[in-house]
Amino acid sequence: MLQYEVLVSALNLPKKKSIIFKDFICDVDDRSRRSWKPNVQEKRLFSYILDRHIRVKVTTHALRCIDKAGGIDEYLLKTPYHKMDTEMGLFWKSKIEKLHEELGKMEVVFFSPEDEAKFEQGFKDLKLAKRAARRELRRQIYGGSSKQTQTEEGSTDSPVTDEEAATSGKGSQHHDVHEQFVANS
Repeated sequence: MLQYEVLVSALNLPKKKSIIFKDFICDVDDRSRRSWKPNVQEKRLFSYILDRHIRVKVTTHALRCIDKAGGIDEYLLKTPYHKMDTEMGLFWKSKIEKLHEELGKMEVVFFSPEDEAKFEQGFKDLKLAKRAARRELRRQIYGGSSKQTQTEEGSTDSPVTDEEAATSGKGSQHHDVHEQFVANS
């Protein structure tokens, strides 16, 4: 088996694969050359440290290693420099290491549970206020429906059951259509 050291994929990562060449021998001693190429995929991997996607060409083996490490950031942080094969891989590794170091120096603030509850309540109130403003705007643009005007006037009718609706003629149209089909058959 012959193996040529060819870097087929412009891998940004150290999992270096090469094309494997082998002679295929038939029954009559005819030899033909076969080649097996690495399974290279172009992927967009999200970096949490960079807060953006990185477009790379990687082998499926490298993708499995990235998943096992916990993402592209952790994979590049754990891989030593001497195992990085390409300049692009070294570039991303140094950039992520530099940003990781800066993030480590940043001060982190934790809030007490009471303060977190106040923040959550404030967000809920804001969400409800936005919803009410949207509802009011829709009412002004399209006009209120009969249900909305009934609830605004305060008329609270007791809910009508199916039996009462069938006897009184009130209720959904579904029951009326069903009664028509029964009467026609």
